[in-house]
Amino acid sequence: MVDPKSDKLASPIAYSCYFTRNREGEQFAPEHVFSYQISGTLTINNGEKEYVFKEGDYRFIRRNQLVKFVKQPPVDGVFKSISIYLDQPTLRSFAMEHGYQAHPGSHAAEPIIALKGGSLVKGFMDSLMPYSLDDQLIDADLQALKLREAIMILLRSSPEMAGILFDFSEPGKIDLEAFMHKNFHFNVQLSRFAYLTGRSLATFKRDFEHIFHTSPSRWLQQRRLQEAHYLMKEKGRTASEVYLEIGFEDLSHFSFAFKKMFGIPPSRLAG
Repeated sequence: MVDPKSDKLASPIAYSCYFTRNREGEQFAPEHVFSYQISGTLTINNGEKEYVFKEGDYRFIRRNQLVKFVKQPPVDGVFKSISIYLDQPTLRSFAMEHGYQAHPGSHAAEPIIALKGGSLVKGFMDSLMPYSLDDQLIDADLQALKLREAIMILLRSSPEMAGILFDFSEPGKIDLEAFMHKNFHFNVQLSRFAYLTGRSLATFKRDFEHIFHTSPSRWLQQRRLQEAHYLMKEKGRTASEVYLEIGFEDLSHFSFAFKKMFGIPPSRLAG
């Protein structure tokens, strides 16, 4: 799992296991992620579309995606998934060694892709389990081999993935206003928003203030509070249900900001 604010990843092979209840969260995927759903259900939302993956499903999340997720264990069971993160240096090295050409501009491709299974893909995912269970330390050379094996298997089972795997271009400059209205509820640093809109942080702030006539931080808080007010007033949601969803980290901070903006605590807002 990647922290939405740091991009830090302890290992390129990650095993996820949750027992008793749904777990909600969000993350920024700085690298491509190839995953297998062992048990339970994973629901992913990128702000435009919802994707649901059940036991036995395989998925591919393209890099540079902001996503929210819900991990739901099966009845009396355990949520389990295993993922491998395909970093850009490994992909560049693989492309050079195997004669693949770079494919710039695959940004129009689906951000989250349901992949075909088959014995080759299943066998590979099964082979990752010993590297991920019991907090076993993974030898760096074995990690490198598994990453390359994952690339080979993706290309063998889905040759069209070459256009995504070997697209090394960075996000281009896009419509900042539309992007912010779509992604305001993601709780990430301004530098991440800047990067995803194809701007330096300084240019992002300048363009933002030109469009919205206020600072990014002030606009984000106001926009999130407006969305919370709508969800509670019109949809009957509670503060504890919406504060994480709309981009706040802390319920008490959300309640304080809400009261300051609307004059009443969220608990007094009638549905």
